[in-house]
Amino acid sequence: MNIPSELKYTKDHEWVKIEGDVATVGVTDFAQGELGDIVYVEVETVDETLEREEIFGTVEAVKTVSDLFLPLSGEIIAFNESLEDEPEKVNSDPYGDGWMIKIKISDASEVEDLLSDADYKELIGA
Repeated sequence: MNIPSELKYTKDHEWVKIEGDVATVGVTDFAQGELGDIVYVEVETVDETLEREEIFGTVEAVKTVSDLFLPLSGEIIAFNESLEDEPEKVNSDPYGDGWMIKIKISDASEVEDLLSDADYKELIGA
């Protein structure tokens, strides 16, 4: 299982890559494996400012539909539109082409509440 050490993680199985005041967010390799084949990703919150843990979208797999929770408060400034035609990128490359959104972070102190790779491994029993 792939859990890159340079990323941060949430208990909701999302990864976060921080670059200045922008965070790129996707679902972890563990999460995509648990969900199975992803058939649809919906994010209708671009240009909206949301609080941490608010729902920013959904991911639909063959077996289930899951809400996606914002890991950090801020404005959603981008959605990976390639997922509209190729949602399977979330399965094949969750940390690369399968990214979902970018957030302009409004409260940098929230980053401290995210999990390290070691904390995330412990959470999932890896």
